[in-house]
Amino acid sequence: MNKILLFSLVFIQFLMNAQSSERNLSSEKWQFKNAKETKWMSATVPGTVHLDLMKNRVIPDPYKDENEKKVQWIENEDWDYQTKFIISSKELQNHNIDLVFLGLDTFSEIYLNGKLLKKTDNMFRKWTIPVKQYVKTGENFLQIKFKSSVNVGKQLAEKISFTVPESPRSFVRKAQYQFGWDWGPRLVTAGIWKEVKLKCWNQAKLENIKIEQKKLTSTRADLNIYQEIFVDEEGKYKVSVNGKSQEFTLKKGLNTLSVPYQIDNPKLWQPNGWGEQNLYDVKISLQKNSKIIDEKSQRIGLRTVELIQEKDAKGKSFYFKVNGKPMYAKGTNWIPGDSFSPRMAKEKYLKLIKDCKDANMNMIRVWGGGIYEDDEFYKACDENGILVWQDFMFAGSFYPADENFQKNVELEVKDQVERLQNHPSLALWCGNNEVDEAIVNWGYQKQFKYSKEDSLQVWKDYNKIFHEVIPNAIKKYAVNGKDIYWASSPSIGWGHKESLTEGDSHYWGVWWGEQPFEIYNEKVPRFASEYGFQGMPTLETTKTMFSGKPDLSLQNGTIKAHEKHSRGWEIIGNYMKRDFKIPTDFVKYNYVSQLLQARGMQMAIEAHRRAKPYNMGTLYWQLNDCWPVVSWSSIDCLGNWKALHYQVKRSFENQVILMSEEKIEQDEILNFYIINDNLEKFEDLYLDFSIMKFNGEKKGSGGLADSSTIEQNGILKFSFSLEEIIGDSNKDEIFLDITVRDKNEKIFAKSNYFFAKPKDLKLTKPIIKVKKISPTEIEISTDVLAKDVYLMGDTHFSDNFFDLLPGTSKRIKLSKPMEKIEVMSLWDTMNP
Repeated sequence: MNKILLFSLVFIQFLMNAQSSERNLSSEKWQFKNAKETKWMSATVPGTVHLDLMKNRVIPDPYKDENEKKVQWIENEDWDYQTKFIISSKELQNHNIDLVFLGLDTFSEIYLNGKLLKKTDNMFRKWTIPVKQYVKTGENFLQIKFKSSVNVGKQLAEKISFTVPESPRSFVRKAQYQFGWDWGPRLVTAGIWKEVKLKCWNQAKLENIKIEQKKLTSTRADLNIYQEIFVDEEGKYKVSVNGKSQEFTLKKGLNTLSVPYQIDNPKLWQPNGWGEQNLYDVKISLQKNSKIIDEKSQRIGLRTVELIQEKDAKGKSFYFKVNGKPMYAKGTNWIPGDSFSPRMAKEKYLKLIKDCKDANMNMIRVWGGGIYEDDEFYKACDENGILVWQDFMFAGSFYPADENFQKNVELEVKDQVERLQNHPSLALWCGNNEVDEAIVNWGYQKQFKYSKEDSLQVWKDYNKIFHEVIPNAIKKYAVNGKDIYWASSPSIGWGHKESLTEGDSHYWGVWWGEQPFEIYNEKVPRFASEYGFQGMPTLETTKTMFSGKPDLSLQNGTIKAHEKHSRGWEIIGNYMKRDFKIPTDFVKYNYVSQLLQARGMQMAIEAHRRAKPYNMGTLYWQLNDCWPVVSWSSIDCLGNWKALHYQVKRSFENQVILMSEEKIEQDEILNFYIINDNLEKFEDLYLDFSIMKFNGEKKGSGGLADSSTIEQNGILKFSFSLEEIIGDSNKDEIFLDITVRDKNEKIFAKSNYFFAKPKDLKLTKPIIKVKKISPTEIEISTDVLAKDVYLMGDTHFSDNFFDLLPGTSKRIKLSKPMEKIEVMSLWDTMNP
């Protein structure tokens, strides 16, 4: 037989039997260097140039001491990365070979064996490059040359006739927080921040899977499984969904197929607090000549989500309806968990989202100044019942809208919509964070002396990107039910009365406006998507700010450098003296700063929840940190719960009893609100309370003689004369111990209520005892009221910063054993 014919037959047989294969080139030996220098150093992929410089001991850790200042030169340099990889003769027989870059930060040139393949300009896009004609058997040489994003951004900014605020960050499609924020350092990175893969394939490949939920009833779920298949060899193919096959004739190029799929007696995916997060695996395989040539798997949940906005007497509603029921959204805002994103491990994502679930949350907003998070984040949200409000990555500036920028943004949206839309946790796409507000409220036009034409251009660009390019891309690439779009968060800036009567609101009258916490009782929006207050990180995390022995002093330069708000310490101090006695001891100051933060956020959350159903959502700013810092977070960068997170867990319980005081004419009224966020009706509920002195003496009692019924998702309000409750008692010497229970004495909700600010409470010294039950469980007891009990130690306590009532005890679990546990209470800060 002719040798050429024999080779052709063997090659055809190889193609017929070949399934696509994928190699991870991230594990190859990578090197990097400053483009101006000749010395190559070892590099890690995925990674960033900062991490590689640290590993090679060229720079100190920028998280420690005041080292952030010492590494600013990095952002102005160009950086080169390279590696070598082997291609076998067998791999080269594949008809198609693609290089796939899941993330390049940001402006780069990609060379293979000396040939320029591609120039990139977007950190958030996936880059797939056919390289069959450029690879060879044996050793292949891959180079990625990164340009300084700061320098390129400045060049792009020069093309605009007016000064753009926060320039040059708004001209570069990379994580905006890298340029510095009021909670984060300026660390403008470069590098291969996600995996690099080499994919070999023949005949056809599955490009994308979209799963549309057409109909959902209690007996059946009807789905459409859309498959985008790129075909190199036209002909007949079989597509299998969970083993059920269907044959198609596919043409060369891109083919889009729709395969119906049915699930009988479906189990719903429910948000946290409403039920189980039932998930279904969908496996799609592509077959040719009875051989599987490509396959993909998706894990989906069956649920419906609607954003409801209806005009009413007070404005317009704003809430999410999930599985046909109005859901009160309780949650937080997410920022990147590290200034160097490749360092975020799967375990950290899982822990932080589990911490959200444990704190009774059901929604999280991915803030628009960070990154589209790793797949592990969204998987964790799927599994824990946390709905995701997903911002696109634009924040607090003016953005251009030239033709190249528009196309770049559309493809960015395409990549992210296709990657994320099958997650049941995904609830809403939002165009940006505070860009509309920046244009309207922040006075940049006056500051930079804009002409009328300049100001009009800003609005024209804004409308083009956020009212045309992004929503049109969502319509193009998302399936029905995964296409809810909200142009900007907030929709109306704080200070405008409409911000409280419609849309979502970022209320910053507290902190930025320096209004007292009590203003939260008046400024209640329809949906609070941002509000917050700063508190110090835990002592354990504070100590990590130092490379050597910690100098725990508010005057220490390192401590000051880890507060990024220019007036942060001053604002904290001003609020602290309103509500607390300011300690001089650092440990006590750290403790009180956390109590202050928790107190402010408790007042906000409870004001929002008392206003249900006028208000139907409260997402505080912010969950987490990207480095050790004084910030608005409830969990610090080491994963330690601050006082705020413990308080959030209490304030977000599905069943709560909340109080408020108000004055009606000359009468002072104490209101009791019984709130039920469950999908369950509760009957025969009784409210009772005891008026207690701090030493445990009972001064009186009260309540309702008649039972009450609270509907699912309901709220009840009862009012009492304040004078009748407290009588001749002093407000600073008593508190209420409140219980709601059913006729069988089962507790529906419990709470305590204090009538005076913490600094005015006439506390007596508690004798707090700690009894060891087991290596990981203790019992805390007290003789008199122990206010805000603080358990100190390098372990996670199941509860902390809690009130321990007179003559009671409480059992606490520890995440790991501790020999000695130190205890502090509010009394210690008032009696140095």
